[in-house]
Amino acid sequence: MPRTRGDHEARRREVSEAVWRVLAARGFDGLTLRAVAVELGATTGLLTHYFPAKRDLVAHALELLAERTAARPRRAAAEGLAAVRAALLDILPLTAEAAASNRIWVSSWDTALADPGLSEEYARRYAGGRARLRERIAAAQRLGELPPGAPDRVAEGALAFVLGLVVQALFDPGAFPPGHQTELVDGYLAGLAPPPAESADPPVSPGTGTRPSAGG
Repeated sequence: MPRTRGDHEARRREVSEAVWRVLAARGFDGLTLRAVAVELGATTGLLTHYFPAKRDLVAHALELLAERTAARPRRAAAEGLAAVRAALLDILPLTAEAAASNRIWVSSWDTALADPGLSEEYARRYAGGRARLRERIAAAQRLGELPPGAPDRVAEGALAFVLGLVVQALFDPGAFPPGHQTELVDGYLAGLAPPPAESADPPVSPGTGTRPSAGG
């Protein structure tokens, strides 16, 4: 019997799941047609129907990674600094699932840098992330929770900070457990916030508990 479209889609999903399992276990360096075929229990000849070349396999793996990252549950937060905080925490490897996803992302960087087309696609992805973060930062500035300034520059710095934290947490999870990562994000955001407004009242005189009179 000829295969139906439903059969084809089901088989493609099986192939995609096998690609993801190889990525999770071996990273992009271990992503080969042979490795996926073994994981799937099929021949490399069958896989060439889906991926005629290694680059097609890599491109599909990156699509899977982007889809799974986008589908991860996100923290709900009100507009303003809370939304900025939630966006930064959503990037970090604070759970086993997020750590696995981040390991795959980091392992893909070398592959993407070696391919001009993939490199451009990554640049667009990170630019999009900065743009989304910029909107949240601008809202926090309008609410007075962050000082006025160029929100795009703040977004660049915040994303650079959190991506650096991702790398450190992946390489040394013992030194950067989830609680410590969260503390570092909170400290970073506290450093961005405006200083508290000073009271208009004169200071209390030391040892007296009273304020000095207008005449001294």
